[in-house]
Amino acid sequence: MNIKPTGLGIAGGLTRAFIGSPLTPLFLLAAFAFGIVALLTLPREEEPQISVPMVDIHVSVAGLKADDAVKLVTEPLETIVKGIDGVEHVYSQSRDDYVMVTARFIVGTSSDAAVLRVHDKVRANMDRVPVGIPEPLIVGRGIDDVAIVALTLSPKAEVADRVTANDLTRVARELRTEIAKIDNVGLTYLVGETGEMIRIAPDPTKLALYGVTLQQLAGKVSGANSAFPAGLVRDAGEQIEIVAGETLDSPAEVANLLLTSRDGRPVYVRDVADVAFAADTSDALVSTVMKGENGVVRVPSVTLAVAKRAGANAVTVAEAILERVELLEGSLIPHDFAVEVTRDYGETANEKANELLYHLGLATVSIIILVWVAIGRREAMVVAVVIPVTILLTLFASRVMGYTLNRVSLFALIFSIGILVDDAIVVIENTARHWGMRDGRDRKQAAIEAVAEVGNPTIVATLTVVAALLPMLFVSGMMGPYMSPIPANASAAMIFSFFVAVMVTPWLMLKFAGKAPIHGHGEHDAIGGLGRAYAAVARPILSSKTASWTFLLAVGVLTLGSLALFYTKDVTVKLLPFDNKSELQVVIDLPEGSSVEATDAVAQAVAGIVLELPEVRSVQTHAGSAAPFNFNGLVRHSYLRAEPQMGDVALNLLPKADRDRSSHDLALDIRQKIAAIPVPPGTSLKVVEPPPGPPVMATLLAEIYGPDAETRRQVAAKVEEAFRSVSYIVDVDNSYGQPARRMRLTVSTDDAEFFHVEEGDVFDTIAILNGGRTVGYSHRGGGRQPVPIRVERPRGDRVLDERFLATPIPANVLPGDRGVVELGDVVRVAEEHASFPVFRHNGRAAEMVTAELAGDFEAPLYGMLAVQEAIDAQDWTGLTKPVIALNGQPEDESAPVLLWDGEWEVTWVTFRDMGAAFGVALLGIYILVVAQFGSFKVPLVILTPIPLTFIGILGGHWLFGAPFSATSMIGFIALAGIIVRNSILLVDFIRHASTPDRPLTEVLLIAGAIRFKPILLTALAAMIGAAVILTDPIFQGLAISLLFGLASSTLLTVLVIPAIYRVLRT
Repeated sequence: MNIKPTGLGIAGGLTRAFIGSPLTPLFLLAAFAFGIVALLTLPREEEPQISVPMVDIHVSVAGLKADDAVKLVTEPLETIVKGIDGVEHVYSQSRDDYVMVTARFIVGTSSDAAVLRVHDKVRANMDRVPVGIPEPLIVGRGIDDVAIVALTLSPKAEVADRVTANDLTRVARELRTEIAKIDNVGLTYLVGETGEMIRIAPDPTKLALYGVTLQQLAGKVSGANSAFPAGLVRDAGEQIEIVAGETLDSPAEVANLLLTSRDGRPVYVRDVADVAFAADTSDALVSTVMKGENGVVRVPSVTLAVAKRAGANAVTVAEAILERVELLEGSLIPHDFAVEVTRDYGETANEKANELLYHLGLATVSIIILVWVAIGRREAMVVAVVIPVTILLTLFASRVMGYTLNRVSLFALIFSIGILVDDAIVVIENTARHWGMRDGRDRKQAAIEAVAEVGNPTIVATLTVVAALLPMLFVSGMMGPYMSPIPANASAAMIFSFFVAVMVTPWLMLKFAGKAPIHGHGEHDAIGGLGRAYAAVARPILSSKTASWTFLLAVGVLTLGSLALFYTKDVTVKLLPFDNKSELQVVIDLPEGSSVEATDAVAQAVAGIVLELPEVRSVQTHAGSAAPFNFNGLVRHSYLRAEPQMGDVALNLLPKADRDRSSHDLALDIRQKIAAIPVPPGTSLKVVEPPPGPPVMATLLAEIYGPDAETRRQVAAKVEEAFRSVSYIVDVDNSYGQPARRMRLTVSTDDAEFFHVEEGDVFDTIAILNGGRTVGYSHRGGGRQPVPIRVERPRGDRVLDERFLATPIPANVLPGDRGVVELGDVVRVAEEHASFPVFRHNGRAAEMVTAELAGDFEAPLYGMLAVQEAIDAQDWTGLTKPVIALNGQPEDESAPVLLWDGEWEVTWVTFRDMGAAFGVALLGIYILVVAQFGSFKVPLVILTPIPLTFIGILGGHWLFGAPFSATSMIGFIALAGIIVRNSILLVDFIRHASTPDRPLTEVLLIAGAIRFKPILLTALAAMIGAAVILTDPIFQGLAISLLFGLASSTLLTVLVIPAIYRVLRT
C-alpha cells in the first residue's frame, strides 16, 4: 500500500535538507552541550516557589479598645492598602491596644515590589495617622523568607544540667554571624534565644523604707552609665579628644552607685534592689525532647533558621551551610553541644530531583526496550539518541524560561517522555515499513517519502498535544505557578520532539542501517501479527451497521457509568493528596490568659506521646514562641505566635526510606493519641501537615458575615457545633475565643491632687515596676556582646499585691516638693475583660470557624456538604439561619452569610480555570483538525474518543482508591491531545486508503490494522512514562489518568472511529 505523496510538505522538506547534511551531527552535539549545561546550572528545589507576597502593617494603639481601634486606625489603613496596585486581599485583626493589617498581593508579584508599594502608600498618607499613634511598622514576608535549613543547638545529655539556654544563645548568635558570610544566604533568625542582662530588681518595701522612687533609681543608673566625646583639648602640643563619663562593667559597679542619703547615712543601689547577672530574659520556653535510656529527656535548645536569597539553588546553599557548621564544631561550637539538622530542604530537594531523574532514566530505558522488541534493534538505537536529545533541549528551554528543577518540572518531563517519543516512533515505524517495500527506491528517498507521508498528520498531532497543554498556563490563583511548569515544559518537549523526529531521526536511521539487508515485508507483512489480531476483533464490530451501533451504545453507557463513581463517592475529588514529608507540627492554643508554664506543660505532654512512635526522631517544644515557619506558616502568620497561651511542637520524622508509614498516616495516628491529653477547657490542639500544594488558613474555613458582632458570634457558635457533629471534621477552632481577664489601674484625680502627684509619674512607676526599663548597656570588650542594664522585677515577683501598691512615687507637683507617697494612695484597681478581637476581610467584619478533614473524606467539598446538612437540621429559633455562599463576599451584610473559603477557594478557582483551559484546548484542537482535513464533520469524529478516557481514568482511580485531583485533571487534558493525535493518524490513513473499488469495511480494517501497531506503541510508551510516577503521592492522579486512560481509550479509539465511519458513511 504505497501512497505516493504529491508534495513533501514541511516535514519532508526538513528531512530532505538534513538527512545528508553535516549540520545534523553538529546540531546533535550542540543539543547535548546546551542540555548538560542547563542540567548542571538549573536551581534545584523540592516544590515550585509560589510567590505570594504578604505585607503586614503593625500598629500599636495603646489604650484603645478593639472597636475603637477599628474606627480610628484599621479602617483608614484598609482604605489606603486596598488602593495599592496588585493587592488581592486585605485582612485585618484589631485587638485591644494592637492592630495588624495584612495586604496579600496577587500570586507572582515580586516581594520587593510589594513591600515598596505598601511603604510608599503608607508614608504618603502619614498625615492620616491619628495623634498619639506611633508610626506603623511595615514588615514584608515572602516565599524567600522560609528557612531552608534549621539547626537546633542543645546540650548533650551528660552536660544538660550545666548548660543553660543562655549558653546556647551565645554560641547560636556567633554561629549566625558565621553563616551570614556564606553566599546567597538570606534571612536568618533565632528561635528560643535567651540573652543575658544586668538586672536591677527593685524591692518595693526597701524603696518605701528609704523613700527612693523608681524614677530616681533608673535616672541614677542611666546617668552613671553614660559616656560621650566632649570635643578636643590642647595638651603638650597635641590636640586630643576628651571623653566624658564611663560605662559600668559589672553588677558590683551598678550596686555601689550612691542614690541619696537618709538620716545622714548613704543609700546605695544595693540597699533598694538586687543587682545581678540574669539569664532568664525570655518569656518563651523552648526545648528539645528526645528518647533517652530512662524515658524522655528534656534539654534547652535554640534553633537557628536560615533562608536563601531569591533564585539561589537550595541544594548548594544548604550544603555550604552544613559544611561551615562541620568546620566550626569543636572551635566555635563546643564538643558538649549537639547540633541537630531539624530542617534541610536542600537535601530533600536534591533527593527528590535525583529520584525523579532516575525515574526519567528508567522510563527512557523501558521505552528503548519496547521499541527494540516491537520494531528492531537499530530503531531502538535511534530512540536511545532521540529521547535524551529532546529532554536535554527541553531542560535548556526550561532554564531560559526561568523555571527551576523541581518535582513539578521533572514530572512534566517524565510524563512527556512517553509523548515526545511518539513522533520518533511514527517516523521510525513508517520508514522501516517503506524500506521493507523493496520497490526500487534507495533508502534515502524512501525515508524522505516515509516522513512526508506521515509529516502533515504528525505536525497536526504534535500541535494538538501542545494545544491541549498550553491553556493550562493560564490557571490563576495559587495553583497557577505551581502547575505552570507542566504545560511549559511538556509543550517545549513536544515541539522539540517534532523537529528531532523529522531532522535527526531519518539521519540516524540511515547511519545505523548501514549496508545491512532490509528486513523486507510485503503488504501482507505490513499488517503483522498485531494487525491480524486487531482485524479479528474489529471485523465482527464492523460487519453491519447494527453491530456498530450496538458497540457505540455500549461504550456510551460504560462512559456514563464511570462518571457515576463521582456521584456514589467511590471516587472523591480533592485538590491535591497529602505528600509524605519528614516534618509535622502540633499547634497548641490554650484559652486567652493562660500562663506560658501551662502552655509548656501541654507541649511536654504532647511530646511525651509522640515520642512513643518509632517514626519520630526528635521533638522541639515551643511555648510562648513559634517554631521556624514553613510555607504553610508564612500564609498562616505562625511567626507572630508569641503569646503565653500559644505553643507548638515540631516533630522531626525519620527519612522516608526508614519508615513504613507516610507522614499523613502518622498525623492521623497522632491526632487520635493526643485527644486523650487532659487540657484546660477551651484548649485547641491541631495537627498540621505541610500542604502538598498551596497553603491556606485551614482546609475547611467558614467565614461568617452578619449585621453585628454579637449576631456573627452566635451564628459562628452554631456553625462550630455543626462542624463538631461531623465525624471526619477535626481540629475545629474559631477566630474569636474567650476574652481574657484584665486588671485596670486608674488614677484617682482627687487623691493625686491632694498628694501633689503627677499622673505621668504614676504611669511611669507602674510601667517600670511591671514591665521594666532598659537604662543602658554594659560594654565588656573582647568581642563579647554588650549586656543591657535593666530595671525590672523577676517574672515570678510580678504580682499585684500590697508590696506593689506600697511602691513610693514622687509627690513633686509644687516647686520645692521632695516628698513621696505610696502608689496605692492614688490608684484604684478594678477587674475587667478584654474585648473580642475584630477580624476583617476586604473591609467586611467576619468571624471564622476553621477545621481540618481526616478519616472518610479529606476534601473540603464533602465536609461542606455534611456541614450544610447539619446546619439544616439545627434549631435556628431566635437566630436567622445563614445563607451559604460558595464564593464571593456578600454584598448585603444585613443577614448572616456563611462563605466557604480555605482549600475550597483554591479548588474552585483551579478546577474552574482548568475546565476553561480544557474548553480552549478542545477548540484549538478542533481548529487544527479542521485545517488539516478541510471538513467540519471529520474533526467531530476525531474528538469523539475524548470522553472515552473517563472509563479508564475513573476506573483506575477507583481501583487505587485515589482521589481525583488537580493532577488527574492535567492527565485528562493531556490525554485529550494524545488520543486525538492517534485518531488523526488513523483517520488520515483511512482517507488515503479509501479508493472507489474497495469496500469501506475492508478499507477500515486495513487502515486500522496498519496503524494499530504504531498507535499501540505510542500508547505503551506514554503508559511507561506514567507508570514510573505511580508511587508519588501528589502526581499519582496524573499517572493513573495517563496509564488507565490510555489503556482504555487506545483500545476503544481504534474500534470506535471505524465504527462511527461505518455508521455514518454506509
